[in-house]
Amino acid sequence: MDNIRKQKIREYFLETFKQQSDGQSLADNDSLFVSGRLDSFSMMMFVMYLEKEFGIDFAAIDFDVHLIDSLIEIELLIDSHVSV
Repeated sequence: MDNIRKQKIREYFLETFKQQSDGQSLADNDSLFVSGRLDSFSMMMFVMYLEKEFGIDFAAIDFDVHLIDSLIEIELLIDSHVSV
């Protein structure tokens, strides 16, 4: 994933954290959902964001929360489903 895409994803989560009064930092390998840092509503909102922003069709993917649980996993997902 290019740096612009990665920064957009990072900004998305930092804004989400801000709305939840979470001022912690975000490393590329930090767990977002499995850790409980973000809830299932946040997960669905993020899935909708990925569908809209990157055209990922989650209906065609055998979805598992681990696919989007960190910036590293999100990067792999986007790279495998989005043409450059």
